[in-house]
Amino acid sequence: MVGIYIHVPFCLRKCPYCAFYSVVYDRTKAGEYVAAAARNIRRYAPLMLSADTVYFGGGTPSLLSPDEVGAILDAVRQSFKLAPDAEITLEANPSSVTRQSLEGYFNCGVNRISFGVQSACDNELKMLGRLHDFGRARDAVSAAMEAGIKNISCDIMLGTPLQTMDSLLLSIDRITALQVPHISCYMLKIEEGTAYDCDKIRKLAADDDLSADMYLRLCGELRSRGYDRYEISNFAKKGFESRHNMKYWRLDEYIGIGPSAHSLFEGKRTYVPSDLNLFLQSEFQTELKEEESIDRLEEYVMLSLRTSDGISLKELKSMGADDKAVSEKARDFCKAGFLEFDGDKITLTDRGALVSNGIICELYLSAAGEG
Repeated sequence: MVGIYIHVPFCLRKCPYCAFYSVVYDRTKAGEYVAAAARNIRRYAPLMLSADTVYFGGGTPSLLSPDEVGAILDAVRQSFKLAPDAEITLEANPSSVTRQSLEGYFNCGVNRISFGVQSACDNELKMLGRLHDFGRARDAVSAAMEAGIKNISCDIMLGTPLQTMDSLLLSIDRITALQVPHISCYMLKIEEGTAYDCDKIRKLAADDDLSADMYLRLCGELRSRGYDRYEISNFAKKGFESRHNMKYWRLDEYIGIGPSAHSLFEGKRTYVPSDLNLFLQSEFQTELKEEESIDRLEEYVMLSLRTSDGISLKELKSMGADDKAVSEKARDFCKAGFLEFDGDKITLTDRGALVSNGIICELYLSAAGEG
């Protein structure tokens, strides 16, 4: 079954650290966007595809009304064989939801909410340019649960300006106390062209060593509270892993709708230009093939090693890879405490997750016979 990703590009204002494509919310444009998204979804109807995940990402999808989200989901149901137990996720800012809107989302089919909480410390939230304080975030989570949405994720950012180890531990305590079953954790990356791309912020942000210590501490704290790290940045209680995001890491097919959305479909990776006006004005969205094609072996090592599934020597061998060279390299990393290896499955330790790019590169080169 395919997954469906729907990029909703609207934000009330741009967060200073964010490099994702977004535009300032406009009610008229939002209505036009919903019609264009539904039109593009219906284009797939003749293929009679089955789908089991839908993910509204952004931007701020919760700026769309429940009726607008419902109209898009109606198009999905009319065009795809949507599984009865499909996971339907809506990203939301705590500042842009109410009990009434959350009930509306639930009634139209949304059964998973991902809240961009980022921190439970108000001074850090203000520095991040967020429109909510932690009290508002706590109320939003409670309202979602009362509305019937039990599958809830909260984001935490690491290494941000003003953050300390003590404040991180406070955020972990406060957010886990909300009893959400999923937590995503992202290290601050200062992206070129964002408002954070300046010397002042670089001096205020945590250095690499502190950020690494924060990540390791967070992994331990969440594990002790029943959250398993099933991907480098994602932690969940059993059964609450993001089914949609797992499609990306397992190389399953997914279809992207909306400006800047990406797809992996029929063996091709494509993307939609980051241009809302072009998306609205075209009968069907422009889809461009990604110029740099990554071979299947590289994709398998790069994506699977991020997850608790890890990579399998048997799978590598079936792909024509040098499994013996990978085994030797993996044992070296095990001695350094970066990998775990049971003779077939290779997975990252928490420490290994911090240097995953280098490990992935070395294992791939070994698999390809270049190590």
